[in-house]
Amino acid sequence: MSPDSHAIRANQARASKPLPSLHTSVRPGSIAFARPTALRNARLLTRLAHGLIAFLPCLLVLQVLHIHDAPLIHRYLAQSVLFGLLCVLVFQCLGMYGEDMFSNRWCIRKIFFAWCPAFGLLLIMHALFHYSAHIPVALFLCWFAGSYAGFIALRLGTLEVFRRLTHKGHFLQRSVILGCTENGIRLAHYLRQHSDLRAVVVGFIDDREPSRLPPEASQLLPRLGGMADLERLVREQHIDQVLVALPWYAEARNQHYAKMLRRLPVRVQLAPDMRVFRYAGSRITPIAGVPMFTMSELPLTGWSPLLKRAEDLFLGTLALLLLMPLMGLIALAIKLDSSGPVLFRQKRHGFNHQLIEVYKFRSMHHHLHDADATKQTGRNDARVTRVGRFIRKTSLDELPQLFNVLRGSMSLVGPRPHATATKAADMLFGDAVEEYASRHRVKPGMTGFAQVHGLRGETDTLEKIERRVEYDLAYIEHWSLWLDLYILVRTIPAVLLAREAY
Repeated sequence: MSPDSHAIRANQARASKPLPSLHTSVRPGSIAFARPTALRNARLLTRLAHGLIAFLPCLLVLQVLHIHDAPLIHRYLAQSVLFGLLCVLVFQCLGMYGEDMFSNRWCIRKIFFAWCPAFGLLLIMHALFHYSAHIPVALFLCWFAGSYAGFIALRLGTLEVFRRLTHKGHFLQRSVILGCTENGIRLAHYLRQHSDLRAVVVGFIDDREPSRLPPEASQLLPRLGGMADLERLVREQHIDQVLVALPWYAEARNQHYAKMLRRLPVRVQLAPDMRVFRYAGSRITPIAGVPMFTMSELPLTGWSPLLKRAEDLFLGTLALLLLMPLMGLIALAIKLDSSGPVLFRQKRHGFNHQLIEVYKFRSMHHHLHDADATKQTGRNDARVTRVGRFIRKTSLDELPQLFNVLRGSMSLVGPRPHATATKAADMLFGDAVEEYASRHRVKPGMTGFAQVHGLRGETDTLEKIERRVEYDLAYIEHWSLWLDLYILVRTIPAVLLAREAY
């Protein structure tokens, strides 16, 4: 796309011609909703709704308690209105009206963690003003649950309203991508996958003829014309935002178009090099005032390590107490079935690639055991004992790793630790998969995201270890206590239904 005067004059000559794709993609009826104040109004209405939802249960309290004393009613109402305002202020401080507000996420957890401290203020207010003595605990619980349900209903209702408006062609903002370049196509793909309630991209703007554009572009978005057509669309209030996707090294062209677009009443955004977003979780972090793309982040930060350790200690201790009789029976069966120790110890890679000693119930004949796992266990492996075949199939041989969890070398949930010499297709795992070492950024686990998706047992092909690593890295990137609990709940059916463990 060239900014020379010949191309500009050619576009001006075409400006009066109708654009075939324009009338189908940009309808005048949608313009009333596409105003710059729409975003501010949406935030304002949401704040008012949140304040009302936090306040309204007060009326229910007055009805249930049969309060008729006028001064007391006025005090209740005044304090509840104040609480509604404070609730909105807490939501504001916790980012409830930020970027996520216009995303397609349900935000259920975010609402919960914002509502808890806000409701804590209510309890403090009642305690300070000797107000709580008149309200039973059950009513407070109903207030908390009722308002929380109201916040969720408001969020889901808002998403549904915007979905219907979007379906009818009404949007908070309309955007075009300036530059049908490789970066522009990447940007269009990314915006399609990460949709936003605030904006919809209606097409490309490019001065080149359609025959010179990449064939893939026409399958994504229509070409709405060149710069002259863009100016006309902006003047007629059909476009609210321009996303400049020209290569960053084309500094002269970027400056030229920036100068042109500054004359128009439109928001202009310079898109980054979309290849950066190949790195999972890319986000911008200011360092000394300079915006930096975060390519990799510590997997557990803030309170996360403490919460995960508390989870391991509590659930690990509970599981050990409940399973101790079963572990005793397994130990007895192993001792009666074959000679040798009950437990098998093996060196494996743990957190930060450090070697840890992992405990298992012995499942092989002692004189045939393979401490380094140079040969993986296969179907009908002669080294496996009768009891060993059963406990390996049901993963009961892993139960002694609860001691690893309590000692802190392992976690209940995490990437499964592998022996140092384990191979796939005659290649060490670290050599077979480039990102294999990234699994060691967290503690290994007794069960993991890969295992509950059926990836257990022998890893005799590169594809199997690659898929495991993909699930392990996804777990690390998206860790939460909820994900851990989900994996723990799914572990039992995953073990019972598995056919790959030998």
